Parts: sequence; structure tokens; C-alpha cells
Amino acid sequence: MNTMASAEKLTPRETIIRAIEHRPIPGRVPHFELVFYLTMEALGKVHPHHRSYHQWQQMEEKERELHRRDMADIYIATAERFEHSAIFVHPAPPTSTEEGLRLVDLIREKTGDRYFLMLYLDPTFAIPGGNSMEKFSWRIADEPEQLKAEAQAAVDDALRVAEMVHRHGGVDGFGMCSDYCFNNGPFLSPSLFSEFVTPYLAATIRALRDMGFYTIKHTDGNIMPILDQLIQARPHVLHSLDPQGGVDIAEVKRQYGNEVCLMGNVSCGMLDTGTDEEVIASARYALRHGMPGGGYIFSTSNCIYTGMRLQRYELMLDVWRREGIAPDGGTANG
Repeated sequence: MNTMASAEKLTPRETIIRAIEHRPIPGRVPHFELVFYLTMEALGKVHPHHRSYHQWQQMEEKERELHRRDMADIYIATAERFEHSAIFVHPAPPTSTEEGLRLVDLIREKTGDRYFLMLYLDPTFAIPGGNSMEKFSWRIADEPEQLKAEAQAAVDDALRVAEMVHRHGGVDGFGMCSDYCFNNGPFLSPSLFSEFVTPYLAATIRALRDMGFYTIKHTDGNIMPILDQLIQARPHVLHSLDPQGGVDIAEVKRQYGNEVCLMGNVSCGMLDTGTDEEVIASARYALRHGMPGGGYIFSTSNCIYTGMRLQRYELMLDVWRREGIAPDGGTANG
């Protein structure tokens, strides 16, 4: 088989779906970032997620459409420049699924089926903010059944949104981004997590799978005490495999490489404050331990956030371009 010819026939979307499904990939393993915020530095444009939309309702529809088209162009330009296989669409206003679908339609209009397109959906309890952490903690003890009812209601609401997205079409999957863990471990103990999060996460993913969607479950920090529960919930992809939280991709691959596609593990800490040599070593480690047997998407352990140097991200990509081809094409786990 002519590997290079085969690689040219695969779109970025087809490549990432092959990785998710643990099928062989000719050429490099896929890459994308959940969010790439450095659009001002890279493209001279403010990232859609950083814009202010408090006057959105006052805008004429013509002005809104100009914003939408500009946002679609930014997402596409980012994917093209940095060879992303997927685009995680953040609508404007941020809570509007309808606006998200309008952006999806524009990106599909401009690129067809070239990219894997995602929206956000995650009804599960995340680490509460500082202002609500104390209240949430006492409610676990004093109002457990009410909390569970709220968790179920959130799942029901989310699945109604998913049904609307399914009817609309054009979306490949969802990024599920509720964070559960600090660097030293999960906010909830494993037993409490199994009571207040896992059943609702599993039910959401099961319903999304039934609709034909792929799911990418993100949570950074030290996930190891709840890793078995995350795997049991059956997401298609697990991100971020955070080395700053002590998560070793080699160990996760050894335990669960046959059950879930892995994504991430390139240390954002190294990208931000490490040396060039440390960035290269982190990227190389993620590739060497993530690629064998397939089921790996190259990515950082969080996202390309504001303040990170673009040069560091490009250095990480240089390693991927040189070394991101699995020797077995992802044909068997080993």
C-alpha cells in the first residue's frame, strides 16, 4: 500500500474518527486543541470566545451575520494553519445552542465535511466555584436526594438540547468539559463521585452514543482515583491526561488503551514556563506512549491559552510533524 497516497485521501475528519475508533491511520496521528486562544498573535483576530456579546440583542441581523462569518473564518483559519482535525465551536452568545448551530452551518458551508465539528454539552457537576463550594459541600450531606434530582434534571435538559442538535445535523460530537479534579485529586471522593457524578455522566454518554454522536470527556488534574469510573462511563475520548496532576499516559494506555481513545498529556506547564528541551521531551513522551496501537489524538493537557507563547506551541507541533507517525499505523495495541 502506498502510505502517502492513502494519507492524502483521508480528510482531517476521517483521520480523527479513525483514531477514536482505534482504526489504522496512514500518516500522522490527528491533532487539535479544545481551544486555541492565540488567534490575535497568529491571525490578527480576537478569538470568538473572548469577544463581548452583551449588545448582541441590539444588533441588526446583518451585523450578527457578519460576526458569525468572521468567527467561522477564524475557526477555519486556525484549523488550516495548525493542521487541526477538529473544531470545537463556541457560539455567541455563549449559551445559545441555536447560534452554535448557525456557526456549524457556516463552517460546513465553507469546508464541507473536511473537519470534525463539536459543540459543548456536559450536565454533570463540576468543581464548584469558590462562592458556592461551601454550600455544595453541605448539600451533599444535608440534601443528597435533592442534589441527585437536580443532576437528573440537568441530564434531561442536556439531552433535549442534544436531540435538537441531532435533528439539525452537521455536528459530529460533543466536548464534555466539566472539571472534576485538582492537581492532588478529585474534588469529590471516589465514593461520592460514584453517587453524584458517574451515573449521570454515563447516562448522558449512553444517550449521545445512541444518537450517533462522539463524546470527548475533558477533565484535567489528578484523575487517577476516579479513572476507572470515567472509563466505565464510556466516553469515546478521554482528555487531558494532565502530567501536572501526576497522570502518566503510559500507565493510562497500559490499563485502558483498548477501551478509550486518549488525547493530551503534553504539559501546558512546560509549554508555559519550561525550557525548549522540556517542551520537546513532553511532546515526544506523549507521542511515544500514546501512539502504539492507535487510539491517540495529539494535544496539550489543557488548551492553548492566553499568555502562552505561540513559539512554544509551534515547537510542540514540530515534534508532532517529525515524530507523529505510528510505526504500526495504529493496527494493534501493544
